[in-house]
Amino acid sequence: MLVAAPSAMSITTLQQIANRLAAGECSSVEVTQDYINKINELNKSLGCYITIDAERSLTQARAADARRAAGKAGALTGVPLAHKDIFCAKGWLTTCGSKMLGNFVAPYDAHVVERCDTEGMVTLGKTNMDEFAMGSSNETSHFGPVRNPWDVTRVPGGSSGGSAAAVAAGLAPAATGTDTGGSIRQPAALTGICGLKPTYGLVSRYGMIAFASSLDQAGPMAHTAADLGLLLNVMAGHDPRDSTSLQRPAEDYNRDLEKPLKGLRIGLPREFFGDGMSADVRRATDAAIAEYQKLGAQPVEVSLPNMGLSVPVYYVLAPAEASSNLSRFDGVRYGHRAAEYGDLLDMYKRSRAGGFGAEVKRRILIGTYVLSHGYYDAYYIRAQKLRRLIAQDFAQAFKACDVIMGPTSPTTAFRLGEKSADPVQMYLSDIYTIAVNLAGLPGMSIPCGFGEGGLPVGLQIVGNYFDEARMLNVAHQYQLATDWHRRAPRGVTA
Repeated sequence: MLVAAPSAMSITTLQQIANRLAAGECSSVEVTQDYINKINELNKSLGCYITIDAERSLTQARAADARRAAGKAGALTGVPLAHKDIFCAKGWLTTCGSKMLGNFVAPYDAHVVERCDTEGMVTLGKTNMDEFAMGSSNETSHFGPVRNPWDVTRVPGGSSGGSAAAVAAGLAPAATGTDTGGSIRQPAALTGICGLKPTYGLVSRYGMIAFASSLDQAGPMAHTAADLGLLLNVMAGHDPRDSTSLQRPAEDYNRDLEKPLKGLRIGLPREFFGDGMSADVRRATDAAIAEYQKLGAQPVEVSLPNMGLSVPVYYVLAPAEASSNLSRFDGVRYGHRAAEYGDLLDMYKRSRAGGFGAEVKRRILIGTYVLSHGYYDAYYIRAQKLRRLIAQDFAQAFKACDVIMGPTSPTTAFRLGEKSADPVQMYLSDIYTIAVNLAGLPGMSIPCGFGEGGLPVGLQIVGNYFDEARMLNVAHQYQLATDWHRRAPRGVTA
């Protein structure tokens, strides 16, 4: 079992790698090979990656070195990263953590992958995830669970658990993730790294295999707030292939990192600090807010009165959208097809029954039910009305504050299998994050301490629409004053 490091340890950031490459202290091939070696050593015990292709990665690294030699390097050219296996990447196996796509090789790049490739970044591999991004523990993957590098008997969170664990364990300096109800922020909190869910529409969903289209959003995962900004600079941008992609001028999300926080108003929703939060998470969260006060910020009590409805609203809307999005996986065009069947309808049934896991089937059934005749008005339409109220609560709160803070997760990482038999308890792991997705707001998690057993605790920062630069400033100033983000697990044992 791993134990949290009692003091700051060496981590490698995107900025550090970029600086070394720019100074000629190392080559992209050397950096990439180092990460490949670490992956080969540790991935079997952690399960972070589903697919790695060392030669493909090194080919990208050689191209990046040639580009730098020609004087055509960008800010992150030659820097490696990992992609969550929900993003299509041309020539790479793209499974979404499911048997249904267990043999699917993507014929094109997702917009996010395309942007990173254009920048000259190097893909280390495709990371493990909850099947079709449905889960909060990374235990629903067809390829087996991911283990938390701080304690391999515990979950890393989900659904971006593979990306989070890879960064925390030093198997990638950064990774892409997706967040539908907390799936970047919650695993970031449980593994002691940083994760950012941007404003809905800021990062294109093109080529990102859909779960719930009105909630899904891609974002970066890394060790520091500054690294999140660097990667978001690459990922964000309008994409005409995605009808929900927002047309906005390009911006540098790290432009305000050094601004002081004097006068910053921090909203503390009373609903975040009630029953349900464990004592160790409460202590770390309170200590983080006290540190912000030392930096000149002012706490302000606000209220999100409909936040308690966010979990039931989410588990009506998200499964409804999933039942529609996943109807394309029928065994006809690509993916898993049953070996034996009688006719076309039988092939559909057998292929879907054999290709989907239990959690995915559960959500498809729920979604189909709430969209069915006689229940559409009672459940789906009512949930949409409540979603609007939740968004209005945030709008009201932001009249009194600049950012909202609270815990990311009600507990630290729980044990593998601890909540598998109780879906409701598993769903409640996202109680503090789901409302942000329903409102389409940006949210992030940064490390703010350790709980019992030396397990990381995450602080959630929520901003108003398109306020990512301010959020990164708020996180960066805290990280200049603390060292939680520089702590890392000592090693991995099987």
